[in-house]
Amino acid sequence: MGKQSLLHLLCGVCLLAVLSVSLVNAENPYRFYTWTVAYGTISPLGVPQRVILINGQFPGPQLDVVTNDNLVINLFNKLDVPFLLTWNGIKQRKNSWQDGVLGTNCPIPSGSNYTYNIQPKDQIGSFTYFPSTGFHKAAGGYGAINVNQRPGIAVPYAPPAGDFTLLVGDWYKVDHKKLQSSMDSGNSLIPPHGVLINGKTQATFNGDQGKTYKFRISNVGLSLTLNFRIQSHTMKLVEVEGSHVMQNTYDSLDVHVGQSVTVLVTLNQAPKDYYIVASTRFTTRKLSASGILHYSNSKTSVSGPLPAEPTYQLHGSMLQARTYRWNLTSNAARPNPQGSFHYGTIKTTKTIVLSNSATKINGKQRYVVNGVSYVNPDTPLKLADYFNIPGVFSMNSLKTSPTTGAATLATSVVPTSLHDFIEFVFQNNENTMQSWHLDGSSFWVVGFGSGQWTPAKRNTYNLADAVARHTTQVYPNSWTAILVSLDNQGMWNMRSAIWERQYLGQQFYLRVWTAEKSLANEYNIPSNALLCGKAAGRKP
Repeated sequence: MGKQSLLHLLCGVCLLAVLSVSLVNAENPYRFYTWTVAYGTISPLGVPQRVILINGQFPGPQLDVVTNDNLVINLFNKLDVPFLLTWNGIKQRKNSWQDGVLGTNCPIPSGSNYTYNIQPKDQIGSFTYFPSTGFHKAAGGYGAINVNQRPGIAVPYAPPAGDFTLLVGDWYKVDHKKLQSSMDSGNSLIPPHGVLINGKTQATFNGDQGKTYKFRISNVGLSLTLNFRIQSHTMKLVEVEGSHVMQNTYDSLDVHVGQSVTVLVTLNQAPKDYYIVASTRFTTRKLSASGILHYSNSKTSVSGPLPAEPTYQLHGSMLQARTYRWNLTSNAARPNPQGSFHYGTIKTTKTIVLSNSATKINGKQRYVVNGVSYVNPDTPLKLADYFNIPGVFSMNSLKTSPTTGAATLATSVVPTSLHDFIEFVFQNNENTMQSWHLDGSSFWVVGFGSGQWTPAKRNTYNLADAVARHTTQVYPNSWTAILVSLDNQGMWNMRSAIWERQYLGQQFYLRVWTAEKSLANEYNIPSNALLCGKAAGRKP
């Protein structure tokens, strides 16, 4: 081989090596967004009212992204009050700085802006975002986050012919500030006035006969469980809040406040139009919104009565919930089985039993957890912890089991250690449906049961293939048990997804902490972090 040929060969090898290193070290893609939050007037239930628009849209812009994308969202607040968005179900790995709740972030002042940097790391599924400040959620400001798989990562179903997002939820005709003022005065929240699908009482979805479509359904409401069904069609459940599940088929699905599910629907009926219905469950006054599934070759308008809600009630709904099972053979966001983490064989670090209830404190309606009703401080807990500011929160006010005695007000933080494996039991002794959410982690919903939880109930737990999700329902006069691996350092909100209850105290924070200071455990405070309260003027 001549010197010139050898030189070409060596150059080619070097170039290949450089390209290989570049590909290995390539950063995940960045997606940039500019959002403006402002008031607008629309009539979702036929009555003009003030709502929160994002870039002039209600619901807000839909985020269609790929797992591990870096999302840079510059949000301009044109409201007359401070504002925050939280990213429901996005785990914010090592980054509770971006969680967008008052325990982690200063609200964005009116007339100002803040840039979120978030990454749906190793997540595939259907999620949402919504306002976390005040009672803004009753005015809109919510939207969908659809996280898709990267090329080469298989999901356990064939690519659908189309992908539909349905944001369903109860809605109020009353202005959100009036609702907030009424609760601040000590009153309970009034019942909702209607149900919306994607911000309307009616919506149409078009498809071709014989093809299969993906429907992403999220309950973005404030108060009520909704039942979702499609006239003359069945639904194959494939994903629940980032977990692929066993693909059972259902005529209808109960979707509780804060929850998201993904189903596949095959258009295998005669070519015509069919009703889509989202209606309230377990309420005396029935509310509903209807849409239309339109076959592209249809020449027949929708007809007949709306498909009836299921005949099963609370017990049947609990039985349905128990059929949700993790698909242990499907891939996660990375090419390894999502069920390879054998949660059922891990010894728990501690058990925390949480009993929620309604009460009056100083003559005003409040909601409590183990006798404590949460109060938001002026200084975010995360900043107080970072700057070692005393007196902002208490780590001994909330006990790990139900207590007796008068309810108290406190800014409650439960101390935990990084890599703790905790059993939480939600005990609901009321006659209303509850819904609980945890930021920063998914958890395995291992058990539902009626009456009082006791340690003997562990014999009924599903320790093999319980679904991992971020929000779980707790049935009236019943309990729900979850297991969670606290492998994400930070300050994380555990809250009622029933927004009146969250606003009036049914929440607290988990401090997931380790003495080791390492970027492998937690990112540094962002350079653009807003500083307020007792943290104002300090330098990271």
